[in-house]
Amino acid sequence: MQFPNRKPNRLSDYDYSRNGAYFITICTKDSKCILSHIVEDTSVGDGVLDVPKIHLTKFGKIVNDRIIEMNNIYKNVSVEKYVVMPNHIHLLIVIDSYNESIYDGTSRTPSPTRQNSVISSFVSTFKRYTNKQIGYNIWQRSFHDHVIRNEEDYVTRWQYIDENPRKWLIGKDEYYSL
Repeated sequence: MQFPNRKPNRLSDYDYSRNGAYFITICTKDSKCILSHIVEDTSVGDGVLDVPKIHLTKFGKIVNDRIIEMNNIYKNVSVEKYVVMPNHIHLLIVIDSYNESIYDGTSRTPSPTRQNSVISSFVSTFKRYTNKQIGYNIWQRSFHDHVIRNEEDYVTRWQYIDENPRKWLIGKDEYYSL
């Protein structure tokens, strides 16, 4: 079914199975803040701008464990950096080779095609695993992606992940909600 007002999420002529780095954002269904709580850690720093601390909820702990597990399922895909925010996660994912077998056989996800890329397959498997352990769907449909274009872009996304909890604390996070 096509949604007439829905903007396509993926680049139409890009192969999301190509070697490279990708910045992925996956949001919770209805933007519910069920994954973590972000608080100021006043025990660190000079008190001017205290360090944010992320407290994972029981769902956030499951999400965190599944992210780590995904590195074992997809042999040539690695999550290099991530953050579990209250209602979304950011992942910096690298595909380092698709000439070898991508999967170790534990997932029933089909081999990647143009429509079913490694990135889409990775996200689909991740969502399915977390939902299965939680017992119901916690994720919104689809996900946001950004193809990393160069080293500067990579560093910018890495820093974004590092700074995102502080942005949440001051209400400047793009996905901020209460």
